[in-house]
Amino acid sequence: MARGLADIGAEGVLLAGAGRAILLQIANPRVGHGVAEHSNFAERPMDRLRATMTYVYAVIYGSEEQLKAVRRAVNRAHAPVRRSPDATSAGYSAFDAESQLWVVATLYDTAVTVYEKVHGQLDDETADSIYRDYARIGTALQLPPGRWPRDRSAFAEYWQAQVEALRPDAKALKVARELLYPSGGPRLLRLAMPLARFLTAGLLPAPVREAFGFPWSPGHARRFDRTMKGLGRVYPRLPERIRHWPRDYYLKQLAVDAKAPRA
Repeated sequence: MARGLADIGAEGVLLAGAGRAILLQIANPRVGHGVAEHSNFAERPMDRLRATMTYVYAVIYGSEEQLKAVRRAVNRAHAPVRRSPDATSAGYSAFDAESQLWVVATLYDTAVTVYEKVHGQLDDETADSIYRDYARIGTALQLPPGRWPRDRSAFAEYWQAQVEALRPDAKALKVARELLYPSGGPRLLRLAMPLARFLTAGLLPAPVREAFGFPWSPGHARRFDRTMKGLGRVYPRLPERIRHWPRDYYLKQLAVDAKAPRA
């Protein structure tokens, strides 16, 4: 019996790809300019991570009420993220279907990339099931169902074309620098950043990694491969309660928030 997104989505190791997904998103100016001009997530990265993961977990595992709650929260956050085209900008909107498609695509491709590096390649039946399930991440908001590529082959064509066209501009480079080299925030987060930068660089497609200015050599590549192989030996042996802790934590926080009195 094929597994689906619910079978792999709770794995906490997928968070190792958070930096990859964010940099791929902001490398697209439709997304990156909106982030640069309307978000302070570089100053509060854990809030951004919490918002994204709470939404994803609610779509996959949450109740209908929980999904409605996060959908309202995301819509409120997205409402002011818009700008009309002018002489200095092509314009953007957080409700733009192409932008939403790209964001969900980065989440899907990153999750599968990290999962397969740690757990090994997915069989075709499971991979197809997970791919179909991922459409819900976008359609739970405003992404029209027909915009999600029809199958993995169509997605691969879409993905390749998008990655080849990515050219992170000055705004994207500034956001990336602020995110990966934080001047403040929790001390534990700052201590973890060298590892986060290394994993992000290793997981990015080579042209995007180069465009963001990450130093990368054959030595870096060998160290990255050793790191992922070591993770693949250790992580699957951890107890499920540890591997699934992020999902359980964020859903618990969502339940607490839902019970809090509203002003």
